[in-house]
Amino acid sequence: MKSIKEVLEGPEISNYSGSEKTRSIVEAEIVKRWGQNELKNYDPLRSVLTFKNWIQLGMVPKKGEKAIRSFVVIEDKRDPKKVVKRIKSIYLFYFRQVQELAPR
Repeated sequence: MKSIKEVLEGPEISNYSGSEKTRSIVEAEIVKRWGQNELKNYDPLRSVLTFKNWIQLGMVPKKGEKAIRSFVVIEDKRDPKKVVKRIKSIYLFYFRQVQELAPR
């Protein structure tokens, strides 16, 4: 199990693909919740992860924390003649919203 500091300093974990729209949505929510100065700690590849990613790292969202809602565009390429794009909501948690999973 890694500490939050190790996660933030370690290799890239997130599936973030570089979308400016996603980045701006998450940045706006960080500013709203923690203030403008908190943006210096924001790293889309390490500090904002899905619930599943945090669980795999031995972390869990703190009680009462609300996820940051964003989206991803998924391309359905089953039909080679027609590529269908659809939007899927994703729910992210910032590193300030999680804590180490308590042992049972």
